[in-house]
Formats: sequence, C-alpha cells, structure tokens
Amino acid sequence: MTLDTEELETLRRRAFAIAYRMLGSVSEAEDVVQEALIRLHRVLGSGEHIESPRAYIATVATRLAIDHLRSARVRREQYVGDWLPEPLVEAGEGDPAQRAEMIDSLSVAFLAVLERLSPEQRAVLLLRDVFDYGYDEIAEILDRTQGSVRQLAVRARRHVREQRPRFEVSRQQHERLASGFFAAVERGDLPALEALLAEDVVLRGDGGGKAPALGHSIVGRTEVARTMVAWARLGQGFGGSMQRVTVNGGPGALVRDSDGGLLAVWALDVADGAIRGVASIVNPDKLRHIATVGSMRDALASLRGRGSN
Repeated sequence: MTLDTEELETLRRRAFAIAYRMLGSVSEAEDVVQEALIRLHRVLGSGEHIESPRAYIATVATRLAIDHLRSARVRREQYVGDWLPEPLVEAGEGDPAQRAEMIDSLSVAFLAVLERLSPEQRAVLLLRDVFDYGYDEIAEILDRTQGSVRQLAVRARRHVREQRPRFEVSRQQHERLASGFFAAVERGDLPALEALLAEDVVLRGDGGGKAPALGHSIVGRTEVARTMVAWARLGQGFGGSMQRVTVNGGPGALVRDSDGGLLAVWALDVADGAIRGVASIVNPDKLRHIATVGSMRDALASLRGRGSN
C-alpha cells in the first residue's frame, strides 16, 4: 500500500491539527507529526495493510501528544508566569468560513483552558467535539472503554463551560471590536478603549522568564486599558510598530521593534459583544517560528537611553 503526495499532506495536516491543539506548541506539534509520519511509513514499508491511514495517524498523533504532555507536566508546572500557547499567525484576512471554525477550537483563550485538563480529558474533548470522532473510535485510540471515554468527555466539557462560556459572535462584530481596539490603543484613547472592553476583561502575559512580562494577570477594563495604552506609548517611544494579523483564527497583532524584530504577539478574545481577554505573548521561544525575534530588553534600554540624552 502506498500513499500519494496529496494523501500524505492531508494526513500531515490532520496530525498537526490534533497535536497542536493538544500541546499548544508549534514546534512540539511538528515533532509529533514527524514521528507519526515516520511510523506510518515504516508500517507501510513493511507491507502491513492499514485499513484507514486517517485513523492510524490520529491514533499515533494523539498517543504521542498524551505521552509528551505527561513528560512535560513538571516543566509546565514550573513555568515562570502565565503559560499561553505558541501562536499561529496568518497575515491578512484569510478565508472567513475557515477562520470562523478556527476561532472556536484554536483560540488562545480556549487552548489556555485546555491546559488545565488532564491529557486524556483534552484528547477526548478535542477528538469528539472538534474532530467529530465517534466514542467507539476514541475508545480505540485511547485504549479505553466507551463508558470511560464518555465520562472523560462530560468532565472536560463541564470544566470548559465553567472557564469559558460559549457566545455567538459574528465575523463583522469581531472586526468592528478589533479595529476599534487597535485604533484606540494607537491613539491612546482611554475612554474609547474602555468602551470596547468587558467589565471583567483579563490581560495575560507570557514571557516565560525570558522577556519582560506581566508578573500576574490584570483584571478590569480600566486597568487593562491603561496598561495597553502605556505599552503602546512605550512602543512609539522606541520606534516600534503594530501590524494587524489573524492569531489562532481571531483578531490579533504583531508588535515589532524599530528594526522589524518581533517583540510580541497580541491576541484578542472577543465574545458577547465585547473584548473579554487580551493575551500578550513575548516569550522569544514562542515567537521564533513566526519571524526574526527582537529583544524587548534592548528596545526598552534604547528608550531609556534616549530619555537620558
């Protein structure tokens, strides 16, 4: 049995889709994909028949991701500050239908909630509710009974609902709120910015101890608005720029230094007619797959140098 290039690419995309949502890391997901495809190639090369390559690749990718999460548990528990996923960035608007689907299962806010689930709960929730696998298929993938898989799904859904209630948001509403947000931030318009934020909006930063970042999350529209405006003024002070992009299927921006080096990725969580969350990812290890990374410390140092002249 052999697979053509198009079939392999389809399998690669499915493996990455599962692994990235499981792990929240582009580099780790790519490692899982590579290993899954190597195993598939070896099995096919041995002459063994695989009835469903799609089911095989989903099984291998899921099990590898679960193993990786278990081995990374201590490392993530010791992570400095808030942990946020490595962002997936798309320049431009992209396909509206595809983006609407991505917002639900790929958003930074959703993946952050998944981080609080056990590896098995995460796998069941994703396979069932995102990828539409049957409970019988999931049971086989995880080598569990259908009853235990259903119990895992119930617990996972309950936790996700508690942490992140679902709201219907139109594409037009996303664009209106995002455009207003970034325009108000660049203008330093606090009243306009506060009007777009939910009362309990949360600003989270992920520096991983490798870049200046928030020591803890900031909650409340006034505090978040003031922080965003202060950040924008700092950026303007050292000649930085902000580029609107799509981040994990939703509205976001790239923040660059005066030389074009990437300093941060911002992602907005839009729901229920307001911006409910802002994520600022500045850990350079989580930005290297996007562009050449700049140094936040050097940018701030240059600003201080200008102020002393």
